[in-house]
Amino acid sequence: MPIPFMNRANTSVVASAPTAAPRIGLALGGGAAHGWAQIGLLEVLEANGLKPHVIAGSSIGAVVGGCYAAGKLDGLETFARSLTPRRVFSLMDFTFNGAGLLSGGRLRTMLEAQLGHVDISDLALQFAAVATQCKTGQEIWLTSGRLSDAVRASYALPGIFEPVRIGGDWLFDGALVNPVPVTLCRALGADIVIAVTMVADNFGRGGIRDSSLARANHGQADGLPAGDPGDSPSLSTDQSRKGFLADRRSAAPSIAKTMLDAFNITQDRIARSRLAGDPPDAMIKCRVGKIGLFDFHRAAELIDIGKAAGQQALDDIRLEIGAALRQA
Repeated sequence: MPIPFMNRANTSVVASAPTAAPRIGLALGGGAAHGWAQIGLLEVLEANGLKPHVIAGSSIGAVVGGCYAAGKLDGLETFARSLTPRRVFSLMDFTFNGAGLLSGGRLRTMLEAQLGHVDISDLALQFAAVATQCKTGQEIWLTSGRLSDAVRASYALPGIFEPVRIGGDWLFDGALVNPVPVTLCRALGADIVIAVTMVADNFGRGGIRDSSLARANHGQADGLPAGDPGDSPSLSTDQSRKGFLADRRSAAPSIAKTMLDAFNITQDRIARSRLAGDPPDAMIKCRVGKIGLFDFHRAAELIDIGKAAGQQALDDIRLEIGAALRQA
């Protein structure tokens, strides 16, 4: 069943009536496998009496947030912890006829088994997922209809998963337009917004680098040194030839990795810009180290990382709640 109501980002959402206690909103961002850390984070917040009233999610954040809102976080954690490299591969239903490398049918079946026919409007807390309209790039807020449909649309990574048709529109990954949906949390009536982001050791802060190597290689074949032929490494033996070719092959990323890295860079730059324009009241950074974006089988490590990040953020969150109470 398609989602009957989609609130675009330029349309206001009516917030619920104010209460004495501040309404906590949680903006869960993307990050592929890194998103498993959000499971541990949510468990820590709830254990410390900081259950969110509003959750807005993009991509994997929509998966975790949606399962939490539906009371299915334990089932998601069990699934995540059960993943092995072999099982992850078995979930990849490759297709050569669709708009993505994966049809997503196997994951859709699992989501529907987990979430059933739960409607967003029936959830105990306010939930919304962010998606992107294929033709226009418009940000779409999915605030009603089938939860499983909204979640699938939000994580439909372009080129990897096929887009999802909802309400007459083809939608894909919401992280392209709003990777950490702080604005959506506020629109849904959150008084305090906590943003959750993933930080990897091998991802830079951006900027511009003037590479002398690029200038030196101008006009040269990729991987070949510039300068006099005498300065080049000798290729007089089969062994050196094989070693040189192996180095060149290892330096070139695969198509899938190139696509994922490009998407991750784009998401990071958009997130920085949007968070600067509408900063959250508190920020939780899950430092995932060198765990890869497709390392879904490392859920146990990531969940522990999320728990540690949540514990470290408790004091800051309580300070924000205290300040909001004093201003009320």
